[in-house]
Amino acid sequence: MDPKEFLMIPGPTPVPDEVLQALAKHPLGHRTKEFSKIFMQATNSLKQLASCQDEAFILTSSGTGAMEAAIANTLSPGESVLSLICGVFGERWAKIAEAYGMKVERVKVDPGQPILLEELRKRLLADKDRQIKAVTLTHNETSTGVLNDLQELVLAIREHGALCIVDAITSFGSIPINFTAWGVDVLIAGSQKALMLPPGLGVIFMSQRAMAAQEKSKSPKFYFDLAKYRKSLEQETTPYTPNVSLIAALKVSLDMINQEGIANIGTRHDRMKRALRAGLIGMGLKPFVAESHASPTITSVLPPSSISVDQIRRMMKERYQIRLADGQEELKSKIFRIGHMGYVFERDILMTLATLEVSLTALGHRCPSGIGVGSAITELTNVGGFVNK
Repeated sequence: MDPKEFLMIPGPTPVPDEVLQALAKHPLGHRTKEFSKIFMQATNSLKQLASCQDEAFILTSSGTGAMEAAIANTLSPGESVLSLICGVFGERWAKIAEAYGMKVERVKVDPGQPILLEELRKRLLADKDRQIKAVTLTHNETSTGVLNDLQELVLAIREHGALCIVDAITSFGSIPINFTAWGVDVLIAGSQKALMLPPGLGVIFMSQRAMAAQEKSKSPKFYFDLAKYRKSLEQETTPYTPNVSLIAALKVSLDMINQEGIANIGTRHDRMKRALRAGLIGMGLKPFVAESHASPTITSVLPPSSISVDQIRRMMKERYQIRLADGQEELKSKIFRIGHMGYVFERDILMTLATLEVSLTALGHRCPSGIGVGSAITELTNVGGFVNK
């Protein structure tokens, strides 16, 4: 008898039983009052979670679909975009903008490093004619586990006047974000991360500045035309057939998030990050990203010199049914990534560390018995984790 596979990857993430039960129910008609009620409850809960006083749209798509909608609805071919890139998903913004005919300038940092505020300010100050119409960036870079200082970056962009377009797919729902107060113009989320759902829904928040840009945008669009979504939202519905089951489940997951509270959720994710890093260091491993800008939802790890990433991931999967993620593109086979977002708790961190320690030992890594897990337990005790209760 095989144990249930457990996902410790950056997405999809574990799904609560309550959410799975909602998914298992017979789907509602998408033009019924019953669905409209659920749809509006989910939409309003999303706005509350984002501290958004403007617009929020639920799309039946992946997060990348919402990213494409953001570009297509705010910009026109030939306009200039500045893309801040610290990993694969920052680069994705640039590629989408280029696909729609925008002029893209990339500002890159080395993998594992955050976007540099001073470099951004320097580039924006040089744009005296205000040719840059939008700046794209990732809040939490999934490919490396870097958390950028979103509030500071947005402030610099707003001082220039460009639209600020943010991928928050692996931060939204796990890190407090104040969309309106910070001055974000567009923010993207996805269902399969901290929102604790299977893949299939994209979420896009739009400021009034972004919606004004939408009215002027000349980019081609049909399914992702947010003017249609805005008009339909006035009737408490959607322009096209949505994934009604996922939206019903989203309402359940948002109720769970509201019950715990985003501040408490943020604290839980920070505890898990600190415990995991302490355990990894205790067993002689090196996190890829420095503590000062480490993500609370994804931790990237360098393997021991004598053991490959593939060996580690294969043993964790085959022996313990715990799935870890490889690096992406230039970091493939150079790091492995551990996701800890959404429906993940301290016990899951300890379980992952214990099985990783046993796996590394079996693969020949000299790891003092119990040091990794012991370091994590000490960290949890120091920061008020569950072992202290």
